[in-house]
Amino acid sequence: MALNVTEKLIKDHLVSGEMEPGAEIGLRIDQTLTQDATGTMVMLELEAMGLDYAKTEASAQYVDHNLIQEDSKNPDDHLFLESAAQRFGLYFSRPGHGVSHPVHMQRLAVPGKTLLGSDSHTCANGCMGMLAMGAGGIDVAMAIAGEPIYIKMPQVMGVKLTGKLPDWVSAKDVILEMLRRHDVKGGVGKIIEYYGPGLDNLSAMDRHVIANMGAELGATATVFPSDNEIKRFLAAQNRENDWVELTADDGATYDIHEAIHLSELEPLVAKPSSPGNVVPARELAGTPIYQSYIGSSANPGHRDFAIAAEIVNNRNIANGVSFDINPTSRQMLTNLVKEMHIASLLQSGARLHQAGCNGCIGMGQAPASGRNSLRTTPRNFPGRSGTKEDSVFLSSPETAAVSALTGEITDPRTVSFSYPEICDPSEPNVDDRLLEQPLPKDEAQKTKLVKGPNIASIPEMDSLPDILEVPVLLKVGDNISTDEILAGGARVLPYRSNLPEISKFTYEDVDPTYVDRAVDTKEKTGHTIVGGFNYGQGSSREHAALAPRYLGLRVVLVKDFARIHWQNLVNFGVLPLKFTNEEDYEKLEKGEVLQFRDLRNQVKNSDYIKLKLADQGDTITAEHHLSERQRDVILSGGLINWIKARQDGLN
Repeated sequence: MALNVTEKLIKDHLVSGEMEPGAEIGLRIDQTLTQDATGTMVMLELEAMGLDYAKTEASAQYVDHNLIQEDSKNPDDHLFLESAAQRFGLYFSRPGHGVSHPVHMQRLAVPGKTLLGSDSHTCANGCMGMLAMGAGGIDVAMAIAGEPIYIKMPQVMGVKLTGKLPDWVSAKDVILEMLRRHDVKGGVGKIIEYYGPGLDNLSAMDRHVIANMGAELGATATVFPSDNEIKRFLAAQNRENDWVELTADDGATYDIHEAIHLSELEPLVAKPSSPGNVVPARELAGTPIYQSYIGSSANPGHRDFAIAAEIVNNRNIANGVSFDINPTSRQMLTNLVKEMHIASLLQSGARLHQAGCNGCIGMGQAPASGRNSLRTTPRNFPGRSGTKEDSVFLSSPETAAVSALTGEITDPRTVSFSYPEICDPSEPNVDDRLLEQPLPKDEAQKTKLVKGPNIASIPEMDSLPDILEVPVLLKVGDNISTDEILAGGARVLPYRSNLPEISKFTYEDVDPTYVDRAVDTKEKTGHTIVGGFNYGQGSSREHAALAPRYLGLRVVLVKDFARIHWQNLVNFGVLPLKFTNEEDYEKLEKGEVLQFRDLRNQVKNSDYIKLKLADQGDTITAEHHLSERQRDVILSGGLINWIKARQDGLN
């Protein structure tokens, strides 16, 4: 039977289940990735599990999100993460080394392997012929401990690429075209695999750009083949021996078919406040901007900065524009310095920032209120930039750089000068001095964890009760993101290892009264949240499930869920239910009390749950479609309790 690349990767790592779309499968994980906004919880979870040493082929802990050191919280947590990496046998990427996704691609990614990361953009490493997926932190902790990841077998969407990108159009426009066609839910339940002759014209980093924003489509993963371009990339990183060829068999088929003729694409822009709100740049021409921002994990490659540098070389950015340059790795930055591209950017009026996630996660570079920001970042969810009522547009580096010169959104094809020719360095500087190697096992086990005063253990959580009467504390609409549930940024993320403190920020921009009302009901009844479509889209941060659970959340009832957040709710014992009849959403308002009876039996033995609306007297039906394993996790009150029960059963 002819197999596509996705099917080969899954077949090679399948440990349980059948490769039938919708069925739960278990996959062996070869590599993991954690970053500092989510990694502290992962390390605390490994400590709670009593792990002696990582069971994976390679696991890495990156420090890239929380780089601002305005007090001791972040540096204290960096020391904790370094000690945990040493204790459990992980690589440790120090502050300033760069964003996890491109650094992992440069130093550790291996074609044919699986990668699970506690960051939704882990999928970027699918550019290397890997099955790379984002997940909640506790799922990653389980993988480090040698456990498989369980997912529903996705459909495979094959996207055939033909032709060649025209001048002023780049890889960012390819993924924006996919978002224009399919919006932020178009990839849910799917792995997107790119193939065809058009791949010959896309570099490894071009593929990274496309794979990265597969997360914005809601896809489980994005997969590219491992071909001669990946061999070239690895050779440039002095890692040619890690290359293996991995391509689709002749005659391979796909569940869903899509095609993009690259030569027909034009510059595109996603308008506020969704990555799926995509229009041609020409339609926004003349829209004034306050900020133009180059970088982030969505455009992390050498060419993404070099093309911007050449566009502004010997030119000046427009008055009143903040031209922010966000390098994505130390290695990239040193190469750009060597080639004088940083000098070109600075002489134009650019502002250079440290290598890290920075403004993409609201850690600095926030735009002024009431002004437009044009960014190469992957997301423009409301408030994600760090400005509460922001106006963020997403574009390619070409569009962002040209617009910096004009002071307004500009179709780059309209400029009077020629499109610069950019090539990757023939002999790039390979710099991994800030990537610490794992300690040998015997030495690692002697290492003590360094815990600062801001680190708090995860509290115990009770199992699912048989009777629940929970008020609807909050009703929200469609496409609620994890940024809206629990924001990132410099105010919030320093408390990532302190659940009682970080929970105080839950839903603050949606309903500032939510936390106080949740605390009032926490010990009495708990509560529920009602939502629309695509609830929990965006970041993989498990805090967006864990903090509401800490505040007493027991049930979330929505029209449908984003994949990672749905799994995170299960992992922390929150029952994720979908309306069987979506019209029932209109019946529920804030304050309504949902009554559940015989709940444990219903969860255990049925996909459907009956519940009564206390005020109205109506009975409605919801559904969950959890696997047998997930039902046990929910009944136990979450994955930590479930693991402990398994361990007790073995003792």
